[in-house]
Amino acid sequence: MLSLLKGSWHWSVSGLLIAGVMFALLYAGKQFGVSSNLRTMCTLAGAGKHSDFFRFDWKAQRWNLLFIAGAVIGGFIASTILANPEPVAISTATETYLSSLGIDAPSTGAQGTGYVPHELFSLAEINWLTLVLLVLGGFLIGFGTRWAGGCTSGHAISGLSNLQVPSLIAVVGFFAGGLLMTWLILPQLLNLVA
Repeated sequence: MLSLLKGSWHWSVSGLLIAGVMFALLYAGKQFGVSSNLRTMCTLAGAGKHSDFFRFDWKAQRWNLLFIAGAVIGGFIASTILANPEPVAISTATETYLSSLGIDAPSTGAQGTGYVPHELFSLAEINWLTLVLLVLGGFLIGFGTRWAGGCTSGHAISGLSNLQVPSLIAVVGFFAGGLLMTWLILPQLLNLVA
């Protein structure tokens, strides 16, 4: 059983599990979204004293906070107790592309458990320019999420499940932005930090 949990699952298993969660949320009249928890946490921290945006009934979002806590705990268990001993599976084409950008694919299980390139996220290799780019990127993601009224999980999983046209537009924008970033902007940024 433990080997089954540690191994890779077929995409259809995850898809069915996500669909099951979406049906359960629809039945309960809830909408899933990760980024909305940031608003709730800011409200809990007292941000409502400074902005009307944070003045709302946060208790109605307790279930979503519980979901995030479960995701964090589940992620910890998956990356420690149930960590796959094999390096993360990446297609040959992706490995070749990343190699052309100076990013190595993980070749050991220990490197694969990080799921992020050590060239970009390792504390040993970080410099001021990398740090500035990471902070700027985080700010842009946070601003974009607020501007779009939700993040990728909220729009792509929950919004599309509810057949919302704004979510469809947002998802098309996410994919277009991702392609633009991957093929045009990221190579230029990596040249800067190299």
